[in-house]
Amino acid sequence: MKSRFEAKEYEFLELESRETEDGTILSIFLNNPSSRNSMTWKMGEEFSDLIHSIRKQKHLPRAVIVSGRNDVFCAGGDLNLLRSFSEKSFSQNRRDMRKFYGFFLSVRKLPVPVIAAVNGHAIGAGLSLTFGCDLRIFASDGKYSFNFVRLGIHPGMGSSYLAPELLGKSLGGRILLTGETFDGNTAKEWGLALDAVPKVSVYERAMELALSLSKASPLALQELKGNLYSWKQLDSALKKEAESQARNFISDDFKETIQSIIEKRDPKFKGK
Repeated sequence: MKSRFEAKEYEFLELESRETEDGTILSIFLNNPSSRNSMTWKMGEEFSDLIHSIRKQKHLPRAVIVSGRNDVFCAGGDLNLLRSFSEKSFSQNRRDMRKFYGFFLSVRKLPVPVIAAVNGHAIGAGLSLTFGCDLRIFASDGKYSFNFVRLGIHPGMGSSYLAPELLGKSLGGRILLTGETFDGNTAKEWGLALDAVPKVSVYERAMELALSLSKASPLALQELKGNLYSWKQLDSALKKEAESQARNFISDDFKETIQSIIEKRDPKFKGK
């Protein structure tokens, strides 16, 4: 019999719950096997719906783990979704991007500890999702990057706020400006990841952490989470990101990005 958290079927998400003497540990897996768990609009709607349903539960889970199926965490925005943005107007994209960010970053509104079990590569918006969680376990050999500027667009999914928040303006700005790729061991050195372990051990390590957190007072953790983060500041950043990306999406440079992805080559930007 499925638990109350697993009662609904999702197309792009899988759920697992583990019952302990202290309560439930809920695991959410991104699952889009056709494109390395890339983020689609439907996945976002499902993710937001799930987070909302968890928040409404009378008995909350003691901790939530967010991970990925298919030996990868998340490859970022889906190509078809990105292509659709290049075909919309500035005002449509500004509205839609803000909504899209909200789907996934709703995870930050969960009043329980959220652990990102980053079991493989996490790129762009996929990496941003891990920054929106409270704690992170990275695959030591996973590849991680905010590659937005290399795609001709302003960083999104809250990364322009979350990266400096977690890493400071110098290092946070560096990984946003350069779009450089780093591995899990480097993430641990920076203090971004609590731990970096082999890919096959990431989820197990995250579960160990979740079980440890479940021993703490849930009321105290809920109060702490409410005091740790400012949704107002993040929301302000999301609005600015949506407007900046909306301008980028109607540029010739972004059309060149889409074409270069299709042709599997590096883009040649001209600043138009």
